[in-house]
Amino acid sequence: MRISEAQKKMLEFEKARGWEAFRESQIFTHLIEELSEIGRYILVREGYKAPDLGHEGPGGEVWREFGQAFSLFLQLANRFGVDLEKAFRDELDIMEKRFPPEKWRRYVREKLEKGLSRR
Repeated sequence: MRISEAQKKMLEFEKARGWEAFRESQIFTHLIEELSEIGRYILVREGYKAPDLGHEGPGGEVWREFGQAFSLFLQLANRFGVDLEKAFRDELDIMEKRFPPEKWRRYVREKLEKGLSRR
């Protein structure tokens, strides 16, 4: 499915339920909540949080958190009239010029050799 199709489906989904009544600030806050759930998976996966040692483990499946975050992101883009496909293409063009691949590969390699990538 193309991103533009996903945006259209999300718009139809929202309208069918009357969700256009919700404010952008509420959608944004909900998006941050879902991103935080993904963060919990990362913290447990990397061992920073240990569910058996006093921390709460993530509930459900991580793919659902990504799906929820993406749907909320689509809703926000729709509210602001942003064509995400075009926005992504245009931003990638800018990034291609801003971040030369050779320079960045060399930079990352040097950082890894010095062991500074995790500091």
